Amino acid sequence: MHNFFIAVILGIVEGITEFLPISSTGHLIIVNNFIGFTGDFAKLFEVFIQIGAIIAALWYFRKKLIPYAFGNGVEESTNILTTWKKIIVAIIPALVLGKLFGDAIDAHLFNPTVVAVALIIGGVILIWVERKQLNASVRDMMQLSYRTAFFIGLIQCLALVPGTSRSAATIVGALLLGLARPLAAEFSFFLAIPTLTAASAYSLLKYHDALSGNVGTLAVGTIVAFISALFVIRVFMNYISKKNFIPFGWYRIILGLLIFLPILF
Repeated sequence: MHNFFIAVILGIVEGITEFLPISSTGHLIIVNNFIGFTGDFAKLFEVFIQIGAIIAALWYFRKKLIPYAFGNGVEESTNILTTWKKIIVAIIPALVLGKLFGDAIDAHLFNPTVVAVALIIGGVILIWVERKQLNASVRDMMQLSYRTAFFIGLIQCLALVPGTSRSAATIVGALLLGLARPLAAEFSFFLAIPTLTAASAYSLLKYHDALSGNVGTLAVGTIVAFISALFVIRVFMNYISKKNFIPFGWYRIILGLLIFLPILF
């Protein structure tokens, strides 16, 4: 029952935070430290709940990401293949830098202090970018150049630091590079699918020995993460078509300060 409770709680945390610009990794580190859920199985569990979130994103955007299916015609499917080429270009920096520095980052930066600092800095930047009221020149995926996609992917690498948030980094980068807010959010979701898949595959190979005897807990967490992520994606895409990211910036700052309180005192 205890493991089931942990699986549900962490599945919900992952599903809610993975695609919002508030750092799922940061939230999981905080919650894991609070409930004492650490070790190789905790790492493996994070892999599985990420997979649940990935499946949710792929399902929600299936018509925009799966060619020659779900009623897509030839032209639509060709555009989808072009989109995937841009996604591949964009994820190259994260794959390279993640491979080179991933283990060092895991060893030295996965702690509440780093998360708190990253949350606050990211929140300030998010608010600053939104208040600049940037002019959007790219409103459609076909207008997005490969060069711009690459630079968005390069900025995504900042999310290797826990607490930064992969979605926050890609959204901020996309906004600064001229993407409209809805397209910035959508491209962030698109990048998440292969980026998280690669990270999950790497972690699964690394921590697979912790798999035995825990299949039920992993299944519960994955299913809960899928359901909660699917709900959040729907709400978030509707929200962002009408409003901005400033509330997420303030949330990050407040959460970061709250994390600092027990550290300081």
